[in-house]
Amino acid sequence: MTLSEQRVGEFLAALGARTPAPASGAATALTAALAAALVELAARFAGDEPSVVEAEALRARLAELADEDAAAYLAFMASRDDETRARIVAVPEEIAACADRAAELAERVRGQLRSSVAGDAEAAGELARTAARVARRLAELNG
Repeated sequence: MTLSEQRVGEFLAALGARTPAPASGAATALTAALAAALVELAARFAGDEPSVVEAEALRARLAELADEDAAAYLAFMASRDDETRARIVAVPEEIAACADRAAELAERVRGQLRSSVAGDAEAAGELARTAARVARRLAELNG
């Protein structure tokens, strides 16, 4: 079962367990996926279909990256070689790039809104920027 298919409580329990993964990388990817979902919501209210489509794609990719991060870290723990180390750097870097794009979309969509949904776009931007910052730091620590 993928992390995104788990119930929230199950994921939180797995995150808090004394295991190597899932950990901060998966949590960061899912935080960014939440941001992308909020962008999707706000874009629907704004009538911005291109942003809806891009936010949906980002949300899906970030959910995949949560699983990829967990798998990469488990592979690294099993075989601490150059290939597995490269992967535990590359995955958070991609999480950061996707989160950056979600933040950009959030700002664009926010400018189109005059309703209470503007707060959702602002929340999306904050979550995405924070996820990008954390992902970059994880890549640095893993390198």
